[in-house]
Amino acid sequence: MARIAPAPGHPLDELDTLDQHERIAATIASILAHRPAIARVLHEQYRDALAAEGTLPPRLVELVRLRLAFHNQCRTCMAVRHRSGVEAGVTEKLVCSLERPAEAPDLTDAERSALHYADLLATDHLAIDDAVYDDLRRHFDEGEIVELGMRCARTIGLGRLNATWHNVEHLPERFRATEGAVAPWGGDALTW
Repeated sequence: MARIAPAPGHPLDELDTLDQHERIAATIASILAHRPAIARVLHEQYRDALAAEGTLPPRLVELVRLRLAFHNQCRTCMAVRHRSGVEAGVTEKLVCSLERPAEAPDLTDAERSALHYADLLATDHLAIDDAVYDDLRRHFDEGEIVELGMRCARTIGLGRLNATWHNVEHLPERFRATEGAVAPWGGDALTW
């Protein structure tokens, strides 16, 4: 059971009629429904703006999202593969390379640079210095760097929040663990 109860008027007793993706989305929506106007801006409008105006490749976006999900230990985020990323070539073999991105032969230099930045933002943000930004500039323009940072900030913040809610009852079994770290690599993923 998630640590935050559904908002009044959002009963979850009909979840058995939904597919797994719909059950996961419904449980998250039932929690966000405690503050629907705020959730709509933070979750939907921000997400929609990134989708409409973003220029970063879907493969890169999905790789960064999954790596940050690992740092966050957001089981929902780790269990899901966004269809746009899968269609852009994010295979389970590529996801497995996220265990050690600096050593992964299937990643581009731009992807490694973005993942290094994301790792630092999630684990030691004050270590991001001029050298990190200079490396990003080898692959991305200023607007893309800002977009990458905004995507990372959204993923880190909302992913950590969702991890504390422990909203896992509708995930594949290995993501339901209550102790120890889990990883997005290893199969059992759901595509959205």
